Amino acid sequence: MDFGRYLGSVARSVHDTTREGMQVRVVTLARSYATSVEDLWDAITNPERLPRWFLEVTGDLKQGGRYQLQGNAGGTILVCRPPEALDLTWEFASTLSWVDVRLSAEAEGARLVLSHIAEHPNEFVDKYGSGAGGIGWDLGLLGLAHHLDNPSEKFNEEELAASPQGRSLIADVGAAWGEADIAAGDDPEKARAAAARSIAFFSGEAQ
Repeated sequence: MDFGRYLGSVARSVHDTTREGMQVRVVTLARSYATSVEDLWDAITNPERLPRWFLEVTGDLKQGGRYQLQGNAGGTILVCRPPEALDLTWEFASTLSWVDVRLSAEAEGARLVLSHIAEHPNEFVDKYGSGAGGIGWDLGLLGLAHHLDNPSEKFNEEELAASPQGRSLIADVGAAWGEADIAAGDDPEKARAAAARSIAFFSGEAQ
């Protein structure tokens, strides 16, 4: 996989707003894929396809139902409007946040926009910056790209992270999230230090 081309294919942004009466930070990734919007929707919602690039999912997989990702977050499916909108609560380690996904058709494929919305400020984001979630979602979207190009192969995120190419990608992605935090108004020195901690965490060198 051309990691350099991948890095440039993802648009990353950060902004602060309010949701349900609380101050939140919105971490957004956008990427185009060379497939139909219907196939892209199926790839992100079909419980038989999700484990090939992301995680196994169980639950009542419809609007209003509960879902659980193996070893990760669970929550409620707030909006399920095929093939264009999927909104979830993201409940992990006693914290509540939200994930909103939007799909749209393009002339040569389909575009995915994913936003992860979490209370801000908080100690975790202060320590790790937007890369805390952003790097993980970047790796997820990379896995999705690999799945769409190689549907018979299973994407191995741990193997990627342990490789020199993977570590380089994580470093570049983490630095990009640090710059996104700076663009959102964060102190540059603190944002880059937080990005370095996120990079170390995803590289298996937790600080």
